[in-house]
Amino acid sequence: MMMGDDVENGNLGPYQDRPRTFPNMRSKTYTPLIFRILMGINVRVLVILLLLGFGYVFYVGASTSPIIVFVFSVCIVSFLLSIYLTKWVLSKDEGPPEMAQISEAIRDGAEGFFRTQYGTISKMAFLLALVIFAIYLFRSTTPQQESSGLGRATSAYITVAAFLLGALCSGVAGYVGMWVSVRANVRVSSAARRSAREALQVAVRAGGFSALVVVGMAVIGIAILYSTFYVWLGVGSPGSMKVTDLPLLLVGYGFGASFVALFAQLGGGIYTKAADVGADLVGKVEQGIPEDDPRNPAVIADLVGDNVGDCAARGADLFESIAAEIISAMILGGTMAQRCKIEDPSGFILFPLVVHSFDLVVSSIGILSIRSTRDSGVKSAIEDPMTILEKGYSVTIILAVLTFAGSTRWLLYTEQAPSAWLNFALCGLVGIITAYIFVQITKYYTDYKHEPVRTLALSSSTGHGTNIIAGVSLGLESTALPVLVISVSIISAFWLGHTSGLVDETGSPNGGLFGTAVATMGMLSTAAYILTMDMFGPIADNAGGIVEMSQQPESVREITDVLDAVGNTTKATTKGFAIGSAALASFLLFSAYMDEVASFANESFKQVDIAIPEVFIGGLLGSMLIFLFSAWACSAVGRTAQEVVKEVRRQFIERPGIMEYKEKPDYSRCVAIVASASLREMIKPGALAIISPIVVGFVFRVLGHYTGHPLLGAKVVAALLMFATVSGILMALFLNTAGGAWDNAKKFIETGALGGKGSDAHKAAVTGDTVGDPFKDTAGPSLHVLIKMLATITLVMAPVFL
Repeated sequence: MMMGDDVENGNLGPYQDRPRTFPNMRSKTYTPLIFRILMGINVRVLVILLLLGFGYVFYVGASTSPIIVFVFSVCIVSFLLSIYLTKWVLSKDEGPPEMAQISEAIRDGAEGFFRTQYGTISKMAFLLALVIFAIYLFRSTTPQQESSGLGRATSAYITVAAFLLGALCSGVAGYVGMWVSVRANVRVSSAARRSAREALQVAVRAGGFSALVVVGMAVIGIAILYSTFYVWLGVGSPGSMKVTDLPLLLVGYGFGASFVALFAQLGGGIYTKAADVGADLVGKVEQGIPEDDPRNPAVIADLVGDNVGDCAARGADLFESIAAEIISAMILGGTMAQRCKIEDPSGFILFPLVVHSFDLVVSSIGILSIRSTRDSGVKSAIEDPMTILEKGYSVTIILAVLTFAGSTRWLLYTEQAPSAWLNFALCGLVGIITAYIFVQITKYYTDYKHEPVRTLALSSSTGHGTNIIAGVSLGLESTALPVLVISVSIISAFWLGHTSGLVDETGSPNGGLFGTAVATMGMLSTAAYILTMDMFGPIADNAGGIVEMSQQPESVREITDVLDAVGNTTKATTKGFAIGSAALASFLLFSAYMDEVASFANESFKQVDIAIPEVFIGGLLGSMLIFLFSAWACSAVGRTAQEVVKEVRRQFIERPGIMEYKEKPDYSRCVAIVASASLREMIKPGALAIISPIVVGFVFRVLGHYTGHPLLGAKVVAALLMFATVSGILMALFLNTAGGAWDNAKKFIETGALGGKGSDAHKAAVTGDTVGDPFKDTAGPSLHVLIKMLATITLVMAPVFL
């Protein structure tokens, strides 16, 4: 007898004894257009096209530099390894039919939202591309561009093409992150029925596939763009552009990546946290049912949110971080090489690409070092997944130190300063150590094995208010150590670069900023493994939800709960890592912006005097922008969550049989509500981030024109960028850490501490977790993307401010 007939006749038995079916929300299988086109091509034709593509890539690479050929080779090998990881993960079984049904519902919801969200983003990207094209057609040109014959029209076409390519690659990076997560979650659930170690390995390798593709695409995209422009513009030949000026043409790529990442993070973050908050407030607080209980109408939307918010958005986020860091470091390397009259500057310019190529190598080794064992499920459940992940991270760091030192000796050695490469190697070591310390600090403040989270959990025993107070104070306190670490790393790297022996024509040391750039590269030299740990979190979270909804034995849920708790910590540590790298990358982009302004204005621009009233106002506006953006992001989650709460309450009232497993919740209705609301809500804060620096710079440019201060607009924007970076770093640290700590305080109580699930302490912890959700997964992650996007947009729009 079918389930619908049972409901009509009112003769449903216990839910556990009934066929477990879930709504199919798929109208048709969704595949992005670019993949549909490729899949429709004949295999032989596709192979020929691929060979021609590889031939072109290696031709322009060989015409540019042997270093580019090396970068291309490593990226292609990493793509082949990612294919192997994909086949390995997909070869695992999906478990019983009820698991597969739930996974399909999650997959359909995630793919449907991705299609709609990225369709909206693509339209906005094309509109912005037209604006950029119009601006570049009427902007002034630098003396270097005039001497090389690079006119306004050519410059406009190059910038727009780079912008659209960056946006496209960022979108593909997001899709890759989501594609693997919605297929790996059920396989992790199934593996958890056998052993915790196997479940861990499946989740890590699934995350590793996404990480390798994201990092590899960022590297190879910039390398192809660089080498194509090099060959097309005849760089290095008489009367053409100098190689040291070429990296400035890549800025559009970073802007495109930042643009997509910001809206992906906003939309995905609003989606995942609105669904999570709505599900928790009604399900856990009002109805007292467990997390991911199949009776909760919002549970599918919550699980979909993990994929679109934590996987798709994080893939675009890390792609943008790496692209921005590579481009800014290439610009600073070229500028320094030009000022120091280095005979062959290509090593200093291409060094960031080589560092991230080695990142692919060492992170792959770290990922593959995590292996399954033949231990029984009981024994392997005792293993601490975080310890296993940290062993892989340690392997990656050791190899990163060795490869980084080799890269500096290979590319940064120059006869003018024979020991400079050693100073830069130490700068890289500073960055690697900074990344490691950031991970440990964030882990200390967010892992329930340590005192801060346990103290937060204890505060829950005295009520909801004390939990909120303790969480806010913990988040505020957590900003201190990271800021000290960032400060020490910037000063150390700058000093090491300053004393490297590289000097300009006047004999003044000139390697300080590049030393900071090298430290940033060191910090991101293990980015692929860090992204792997981040992707591990939502995949494990989804696996736990599938286990709960399919009502697997408690022993299986215990394994996924442990993985989920570790995933919360890895997500928090990755966000801390991303904030630290954003701080250093923004510092580099700020320096590149000042160099760009100096080139267009044809006068020195090395300092910004905040004692000038207009400049000080620019700083205030930058700080205000951070707070207003955070407020709009959090309120967007609140408004969307209210709609979910109303819908879930309505279903519980109108369908009382849901609580007795006699009626099936309407999951698709909640998915539709969250999807439409999150797309609507992401527009306002995203538009604020894009429009604000352009409007401020243009207004003060006009004011400066009438008051006799030609660089006033550029100075005010510089102050806006500087203050926004400082405020944004502190705010992001506070939001991410407080949210992660609240989440794991709840997880700690759910392990049985302080009364366990259902206790008053647990209810207070759920409230704290609900408050922290928009902090850690919407406003916080969006802020560090905002910081870098402000830096890239000011760099692209620099001529507007003059």
